[in-house]
Amino acid sequence: MIKDLSQNEQSVIGVFLGGKILRAGRVNNNVVEASVSMEIDNYGSEEEILSQMMEAIEKVITPEVVGVGIGVPSLVDVSRGIVYNVEHIPSWRQVQLADLLKSRFEIDIYVNNDANCFAVGEKYYGKGRPYSNMVGVIAGEGLGVGIITNDRLYSGTNCGAGEFGYIPYRDHNYEHYCTPGYFELKYGMRSKTLLARAKKEDKIALAILEQFGIDMGHFIQTILFALDPQCIILGGPIASFYPFFESHVWKVLRKFPYPKSVENLTIAVSDEPDVSILGAAALYFDAKQQY
Repeated sequence: MIKDLSQNEQSVIGVFLGGKILRAGRVNNNVVEASVSMEIDNYGSEEEILSQMMEAIEKVITPEVVGVGIGVPSLVDVSRGIVYNVEHIPSWRQVQLADLLKSRFEIDIYVNNDANCFAVGEKYYGKGRPYSNMVGVIAGEGLGVGIITNDRLYSGTNCGAGEFGYIPYRDHNYEHYCTPGYFELKYGMRSKTLLARAKKEDKIALAILEQFGIDMGHFIQTILFALDPQCIILGGPIASFYPFFESHVWKVLRKFPYPKSVENLTIAVSDEPDVSILGAAALYFDAKQQY
C-alpha cells in the first residue's frame, strides 16, 4: 500500500479548468481550506486565460503551499506539463503551463487531464481509498476514464491511457451512447427532465435508462477485459442516474466470461463535491509517492 502523503500537513493547491469555469482551492489534511471559482472568457487569448489562472492561484496561495496540481480537459505532456488543444478554449493549442506557472510561483507544478484527476482524487480522498487497482469513469459532455494501478495513476506514454470512450460500439462509439447528451440527441429529453421523470417511475424514462444501463454494462465489460480493476467509481452528471440503471449494468456483467472479475468488482458513485479541486491537488501527492 502507498503511504498516504495527503494526510500530512502539507498544503497543496488544486486547480480545475473546465471550459468557462475555473476553480482553485488550497487543500490540507483532506480539507479544502479556501477556494475560489470564477467564470472565464473561454474565447480569450492564451495570455488572458493564463492571467486569470494565476489570479485564482494567488487568491488561495500561502507561504506553506508546496505545490500546485492542475486538471485540464485536454491531452497533456505530463512529464513537461504542456497542454494541447484544450477543449472549449481555442487559444490553448500548446501551452507550456507548468513552466509558466513555476516561473511565477517557484513551486512544483503538475498537470494532467480531468479524467485522470478524477481518478486520483477518488484514490486519495474518496471512495477509491481502499483499492490499489481502480478506475474512475466520469460521464458528462464526454466519457473520460482515469486508471489507478498498483496505487499509482497511470497516464500512458502520451497521457492517452483510458480513452475507452472512442472504442467502436454499435453504430458509433461508447462515448456516443454512454453520456447524458445521448438522451437529448436520441429522445429529445434533457437529462434533468429524464431524471425527474424516472423519480416519478415514468415508464418511458425507466425504459430509456434500462437501455442506457445495458450500454454502460458493455462499456464496463470493456474496462474489465483491459484492466480487471477492483473498483470502478462513476462521476459527473451521470452519477445521479445510477440507481435507475444499476440493475441493468449488473445484468450485462453477469454474462462476463470471467465470473471472478465480476464477483470481486465494486461499482461506486462519487459523492465528493470538491473532487475536481481535490483530484488536481492529488497530482502532487501521486507524483511524490515513493515505494
